[in-house]
This record gives sequence, structure tokens and C-alpha cells, in this order.
Amino acid sequence: MDQIIQCLRSSENVLLASHVNPDGDAIGSLTAMGLCLDRLGKKTTLYNESRIPAVYRFLPWAHRIVSESGIQNSEFDYDAAVILDCGDFQRIGDLAELRFPTSDCRIINIDHHVTNTHFGDYQLIDTSACATAEIVCRLIKRMGVPITRDIAICIYTGIFTDTGSFRFSNTNKAAFEICDEMVSAGVEPYVVARNVYGTYSLGRIRLLNLALDSIEISDNGRLSMMTVTQEIMDETGTHSEDADGLINYARRIKDVKLAVLIKEFPNGNTSASSVAGSDSGKFHVSLRSDGSVDVAKIASDFGGGGHRTAAGFNIEASVTDLKHKMFHLSENI
Repeated sequence: MDQIIQCLRSSENVLLASHVNPDGDAIGSLTAMGLCLDRLGKKTTLYNESRIPAVYRFLPWAHRIVSESGIQNSEFDYDAAVILDCGDFQRIGDLAELRFPTSDCRIINIDHHVTNTHFGDYQLIDTSACATAEIVCRLIKRMGVPITRDIAICIYTGIFTDTGSFRFSNTNKAAFEICDEMVSAGVEPYVVARNVYGTYSLGRIRLLNLALDSIEISDNGRLSMMTVTQEIMDETGTHSEDADGLINYARRIKDVKLAVLIKEFPNGNTSASSVAGSDSGKFHVSLRSDGSVDVAKIASDFGGGGHRTAAGFNIEASVTDLKHKMFHLSENI
């Protein structure tokens, strides 16, 4: 950690990035670190390739997050790049290939995924942490930066969402201790909960209805699968982020050990491993288990990663072939 602090203190221009299709931990960690470095007088760019989910736009500095279009015309003169909540470097998206091969900026890898590849010049990885936001909180304190109300909101949201409102198995003692501290710093838990879970658009309700209709169960009843195509999202007027959390409905079905959500990317735009087919598309596959199945291992077999109970990967395939591969997993459950 000391080397990372030294690197950040000696840097003037810092890029911060988190993974595509960001969740609350990715956005919370990104904005918390941005606010921290701003207090140290650093010039920062907050980057995420994907559209920021509406439920996280209430976070301080969320409006400062830019996509590729926000930096493509600027000189890539960053002294350091902080990559947050990414199991591998490619998780930041196209920027990994477009910019970094010609850049000599130092890469700092901050993450809690068990499948992390230990990329970068410096690593701060703790797989026992409940969220990357927990690690970011420790780093900010070690740097001597006060936990302001805005930083606290970002850290609280990262932990609150990544633990599933303290319901998931990664909920640890630190999750409660840190969140209690963030509340003391000014966080109002009901405000965070209201923004994250409180309201849904009519389109999202319609999306939920069609997603529930798509659920299929394996012959042994241990695997459930939900499919969200771009056609469904177009029909309901929703975006990719509106599908966040839908997999939990499939996971909570009685006797299900492994839940799968197949989500098509808009216009097929993403990097993905390929198992091609004449009618292939590009998909993100989310995996959730009750703890009896190591989905991180399954995801890594497809070029992805994550945690034992929550993981995912991107793939190019036909829907038929992809469903067949997923149902085949049920034979070993």
C-alpha cells in the first residue's frame, strides 16, 4: 500500500477507471477515489466505457465520469492509472487496447475478486474484502485524507450494493463497521436505499415481466436461466443497466443451485470470447449460486471471473448454443 500511496502522491494527472457494465461498487469506488485525489490537488479523469446506471447517478461526482469520447481527443499524458474493481485489465473495455500499449503511465490495480490476474505495476488486492469500496476506504484513511460526507456516500453505496444490502455471503464484520462509520460521516441510509432500490421506471417493470416469462429450468431443477435480448429491451424502452438485479429472481427459485442471466449487448458491442455460429451475437452471462457451486471457476473457463457465488463473462455465440452450454452445467450440480 505504501508504494501505491507514494505513486499517487508523486503523480499530477491520474486516470481512474472501473469495469464495463458498472455496479454500485465499481461506481462507488471510482467516485470515492476521485474525490480523495481531488482533495490532494491532483488532476483526475474518471472513466467508464458504459452508460452509468440511473440508480447510481445520485452519487457525488457521478456526473464527472466520462466515456471514451470524453478523452479520445486529449493527450494521454497520465502519470498513473488506478483500475478499480476489475479482475483483469481488459475489464475496462476498449481503452485497454486503444491507449495503454503506447503509454508509460503506472498502473495501480485495486480489487477484491478471487480471479484477479494481478495485472499492473502495483496491486492492492484483498479477496477477503466485502467490496472494492472497503479497500478504497482503507487506502483513503492511510493517505490521511478525511472521510467527507461525499466520500462516505460513495463508500457506503459500494459496500451496501456489493453485499446485496448485507444479505450476501461476502458480508463481513468490516462491512458493518465501515458503514457505521460512513453514517457517522453524514450518510443517510434511507436516501441511498431509496435511490438504489426505491423506484423503477414503467419500462423496467415491463422488462421484469418479460424476463420472468423467459425463465427456463433444467431437468434436475437445480439450474434456472433467464434471457434478456436486445429485442426485449427495445420493446420495453430500457437499457442494459435496467437488467441489473434481475438474476436474483431466478436465483431465489426453490431448489435452484445455479442461476444464469443471458443478456445481449446492444449492437453486439463488446469484447467477447467466441464460440461462433451463423446466428451468433454478443452476450454478457451473469452467474449466481447458493454457495454450493463455484461460479468464479465456471466464469474463468469462459474467459471471465468474479467470486465464488457471483461471477460473469462475455461471449459471442448463438443463443441456442449458449443455452445448451449453460444447461450442460446442471449435469454437475
